[in-house]
Amino acid sequence: MQALVRLSNFVGKTFAFWVLLFAALAYFAPGQFKFLAAFIVPLLGVIMFGMGLTLSKEDFREVFRRPWHVFIACLGHFVIMPGLAWLLCKLLQLPPEIAVGVILVGCCPSGTASNVMTFLAKGDVALSVAVSAVTTLLAPLITPALIYLLASQWLHVDAAAMFWSIVQVVMLPIALGVIAQSLLRDKVKLAVGVLPLVSVVAIVAIVAAVVAASQQKLATSGLLIFGVVVLHNGLGLLLGYLLGKLTGMPMAKRKALSIEVGMQNSGLGAALAAAHFSPLAAVPSAIFSVWHNISGGLVATWYQRFEDQPKDEAPAGAEAEPA
Repeated sequence: MQALVRLSNFVGKTFAFWVLLFAALAYFAPGQFKFLAAFIVPLLGVIMFGMGLTLSKEDFREVFRRPWHVFIACLGHFVIMPGLAWLLCKLLQLPPEIAVGVILVGCCPSGTASNVMTFLAKGDVALSVAVSAVTTLLAPLITPALIYLLASQWLHVDAAAMFWSIVQVVMLPIALGVIAQSLLRDKVKLAVGVLPLVSVVAIVAIVAAVVAASQQKLATSGLLIFGVVVLHNGLGLLLGYLLGKLTGMPMAKRKALSIEVGMQNSGLGAALAAAHFSPLAAVPSAIFSVWHNISGGLVATWYQRFEDQPKDEAPAGAEAEPA
């Protein structure tokens, strides 16, 4: 079991590499991976079930300790990323399927990888976990509503069907995970150690399925979608940090807010796009899944340089006040 946990930790730390590797394999040999398209929704359900296994009352304590910070973070997430997506689609005049895919990933809740990136950045992990949990629980209502509001001008959006899809692939698996945790406490603790491995395999399979299904269109539109995804993610990280600064949050919370705003549950985006639109509409989510783990790691490394200054410590170079 310990060997499996060590393998799981290794795979989790090298997540971006595996996603890139299998995305490339699926692009150059799409016939070998197209069968995975039938498993996108169940795979996402497995990821959400794993999230349910790790949720606890402690994860929501931050909501009650500092509700204003959690509210700002959740509001920022569901305003900044959808707004940026819509603006980029209008400014760049993206084709309808690509535009819907970009907006769809922008309207998704925060990704669970954001908690790891916040930890690496020496940010406020409690705030990060609370925002990931709250945005995920709000997703069945907010995500379809935002997609309907912002994407209907490009393609028909069935918000009711999307709501039911999110309930099935997000809320139900999370609820089952929470129930399993409460009934099988000790056994679940052993299983949690291998969850990174399970999650990585599931995300890699989802990305490979999307790339394989849209390989021909990727050949002509791949660079455009990649550029939009990089802009979307980068601006989200920046505006999330600025929102934290404007609202007077300390550095640790600014880091968490930046990462929570900029990183999305792109697996959900891919599943919704494949189920309700087309394989091409799922491509922005697939590329986002690769890119935000790379950019998140880079930003986390950069943020490690900046820490909150203790209140009893004068700024560098400042002279002490006379008694």
